[in-house]
Amino acid sequence: MVDLKKHGPTIALLFTLLVMLSYSVEWIRVTVGSAMNVVLGPLIDTLGVPFFVMIMILSGMTGLYSSLVQKYTIDYEKMKETQEKMKVFQKEFREAQLSGDEKRVKKLQGRQDRMMQDQLDISRQQFTPMAIILVLSVPIFFWLLLRLPPVGTETITIGNSIVMPFIGAVSLSSFAFWIVPAWILWYMLCSLTLSQVIRKALNIGGL
Repeated sequence: MVDLKKHGPTIALLFTLLVMLSYSVEWIRVTVGSAMNVVLGPLIDTLGVPFFVMIMILSGMTGLYSSLVQKYTIDYEKMKETQEKMKVFQKEFREAQLSGDEKRVKKLQGRQDRMMQDQLDISRQQFTPMAIILVLSVPIFFWLLLRLPPVGTETITIGNSIVMPFIGAVSLSSFAFWIVPAWILWYMLCSLTLSQVIRKALNIGGL
């Protein structure tokens, strides 16, 4: 039987890579996006919710479940404690080196492996929630890709456009700057803002 505690992060990482690769498979994108459209499509087609509002709603949902997953899978107290211990250790180690105290340096080097192992455990702990969040988020992005016009489309229509600072009115599928589509920039802005509010409300620590 597979030891999930030991191999869980590796499995989560491999699964994350597999899910990311699914973006390049068109029939998977279309199939998953079409399934999501059964639920989300009527909000636009029947209720007339503007697309930029849908992106804001979905980014808020993403921020909510991401925060909840991290809250119940990451030990923030242990993470904070480990980070504080590492800061103290690095300060002591630097002082020992500067003072030329070889005996103290060797003693601290003995602790260094344990400190690095704790840091590694904290890093591994983050792979599982990352995989869960990705699995929940991928269908949303597949639906957005299904419903949006091809990237680079400049036609501005009601509901599929937005007024961006310093840019003006742009199609959500046009490039906001360089190779970044306007819809992705809007999604990121909404997600970052709403996530901060949600994390503050749920009293969730930072990564």
